[in-house]
Amino acid sequence: MAQRRMLSKQITETDMFMDMPLSAQALYLHLIMNADDDGFIGNAKTILRMVGGSNDDLKLLIAKQFIITFDDGITVIRDWRIHNYIQKDRYHKTIYGNHLSELSTDSNGSYSKENACIQDVSKMDTQVRLGKDRLGKDSKKNSCKSPTYNADNLNYKAAVYFWEKIQDVFPKAKKPNLQNWANDVRLMHEQDKRSYDEIKAVIDWVNQDDFWVGNILSPKKLRKQYDALTIQMTRKGKPKTAAYKNPTEISDDDLPF
Repeated sequence: MAQRRMLSKQITETDMFMDMPLSAQALYLHLIMNADDDGFIGNAKTILRMVGGSNDDLKLLIAKQFIITFDDGITVIRDWRIHNYIQKDRYHKTIYGNHLSELSTDSNGSYSKENACIQDVSKMDTQVRLGKDRLGKDSKKNSCKSPTYNADNLNYKAAVYFWEKIQDVFPKAKKPNLQNWANDVRLMHEQDKRSYDEIKAVIDWVNQDDFWVGNILSPKKLRKQYDALTIQMTRKGKPKTAAYKNPTEISDDDLPF
């Protein structure tokens, strides 16, 4: 990871940034200094404590979209690529590859995330007390969207694969929301630590089993019954599948879908 970071006045000298209390501005600068080469931070709350900031400072940065947070606490600087450009020979890819794959970039290079909880700052009830912005009740109103997966995303490919398997058995089955299915696959992989090879093996086995083929008709149900399914697979002599791998460790030859 590079030891030097740059700041763009295009971001830090905007009215929106300068209107924040100094504590929130300081937190933002320290987050940038501690981010990896893709702008990700895995210990935002630790940095918050280090600089003596408050939770309101962190919430304000989220509300004004200076940072994007994920469900597991990982944080990314939204305008990282505006602040910093790192030459390829010095660049070290982030270890949070799964999170990076959920982000897109606009024409300015800013990150955006479809399932980020974006708060409507224009309707935020803020009060300046003791030099700090206090978030009012309206700040709790946000619009959270589900992640959007493109056709190249491995979770989406897994969802399509599952759907095609079901169609082989039930040709007239109603087409599901593949975005929701892809999100369930992601949860299996990220939260439950299931390898993609393992998920594929269970999908294949389910669609060949006389009982489960009519009972497991979505990744959500697959996830719920996962342990029971793998136990039955083992009893019936199904070979063990590959161990869980972080997406950053998966090569193109490893991809099962």
